[in-house]
Formats: sequence, structure tokens, C-alpha cells
Amino acid sequence: MKVILAGASGFLGQALAKELIRHGHRITALVRRPASSASEFEWHPERGELDPAVLDGADAVISLSGAGIGDKRWNPEYKRLLLDSRTQPTTTIATALAAMDSARRPPVWLSASAIGFYGDRGDQPLPEGAAKGTGFLADLVFQWEAATQPAAEAGVRVARLRTGLVLAGSGGLVKRLIPLFKAGIGGKLGSGRQYQSWITLADEVAAIRHVLETESVSGPVNLVGPQPLRNDELSSELGRVLHRPSLMPTPAFGIRLVVGEFADEGALASQRAIPEVLLNSGFQFRHADLRAALEWAVQN
Repeated sequence: MKVILAGASGFLGQALAKELIRHGHRITALVRRPASSASEFEWHPERGELDPAVLDGADAVISLSGAGIGDKRWNPEYKRLLLDSRTQPTTTIATALAAMDSARRPPVWLSASAIGFYGDRGDQPLPEGAAKGTGFLADLVFQWEAATQPAAEAGVRVARLRTGLVLAGSGGLVKRLIPLFKAGIGGKLGSGRQYQSWITLADEVAAIRHVLETESVSGPVNLVGPQPLRNDELSSELGRVLHRPSLMPTPAFGIRLVVGEFADEGALASQRAIPEVLLNSGFQFRHADLRAALEWAVQN
């Protein structure tokens, strides 16, 4: 397939590009600077600018754009950036796809999303059919996904990739935690009773490729492993994998002091997401067990 990829330079985008190329797909990256090769095209989603010729005749579009949810302490300006960095690229792509002639339009679009859609839901299992939760993140994801609707109404197969906690030593939460655990100061976050829905980076990119190549899959797709676990279980297992203690809990008030509002919607929120669509469509996880997942993650 010829795949148009937005967000190719990010943690996930780089890994996905390698996965798709390894399986014979051709990647064209959308970049926000002058193109430096024939495999890049410049676009400006903050202005709604995307040349339809870029999409003409492509087999698929994948968009992964968005500022890091936990990269900075939330304030009104950063919350606006979190929303705009997702809805502006999504709206730009949706508008371009909807305006194209159906004979030349890419038939499939995989748009990044997040399990933040569900909000803080305690022990409740959350398959894709679960209702929207409450809070800033739930509202953000709702608007993010809603921005894809013009393309879906035009007949594009749209899959909304609700990603959970991605495990890899090269990025994300694990990269931040490894030095703490190696220093002997790792442990659970808050009570540790909150569910965390995790997936290794290897399974994440394989799952995206599966959705791309499986024509029956559309709508929301939980990109999480089949065994969501509580934070205290995940923390204890990471300690065992690193041969370090995991006895230094970070109290909830300390997390709130450092990261503010994100604490209750991110680090301390409980989201027991279930990958029902992936399982029902035949996807097989490489790392379904947490020990195997973390052993892989700390090496990658």
C-alpha cells in the first residue's frame, strides 16, 4: 500500500514507519517544513492547508499528530495546545478526504485517539462500546474523534485508534520510570489501585498494521493489551524485571503537586480498557503477559 503518514517523526510514528516498510508498504510523510525528499510533503494543519494532490491515489492515511499529554504541567494555554494539535490536523485531513473524488480518495484512514475517552472509571471493564467519561481528556478525545466524521460520512473507512499506555524503554512512561527504579526509588503511584491498560510498542505498531489491513475494522479500536492491571501490580513487576525494589510509593498529593490537573486524569485515573475489536478481528498479541512485555520494553 501507499500510505500517507502524519506524525512520522514522533515516538510512535518512527516505529510504525519501520513496521510498515518492513511489510512492504510505501510511506509518504506529511511534514510542517519544506520537504527534503520525494517521500515527504509539506502541509500546515494549523492553517487547514493540505494539497489534495498529496492524497490523490494513496491507499491509506494514518494520522498520529498531537502534543504530549503529560509532557508539561497543564494550564489553559497548554490545554488549548493539546486540543488544537489534535483537532486541527484531523479536521484538515477530514476536509481534504471528504472533498476528493471517490475514485481517487484513499479508502481508509486510521486516526490516532486515546483511552482517555473513557475518563476515570474504576474497576469497570471498558470495551469500545463503553460510554464517554467526564473530564478534560474525555472531552478532548470526543472532539478529536468527532473531527473525523466528514471523512466517514463521505465513505472512508475510518478507524479511531484509542491507545493506552505504550511500553518501551525508548519512550513513554517506562523510559521515565527506569532510572527511578534503578536508583531504588520506584514504586506505585498514589494508591496503586488504578487500572492501567498497557501495550508494548511492538504490539502497538503490529496492531495498527492489522487494522490497516483488515477491511472489516472501523470505528473506535482500543489499542491495549488483553490484561489491564492495577498500577501497583505493574510497578511491582517492573521492579522484579529490573531486579530493584519497588517500595517507594509516590503519594497522590505529590503527583498533583508536580503535574497538577493531569494527575487525576492521567497518572491516577483508572481505565480498564478491553481490546474487544482487536481480539474479535483475529489479532494475536506478541506480549500478552506483563512480565514478557516489560522484559521486552526495558531492552527496547
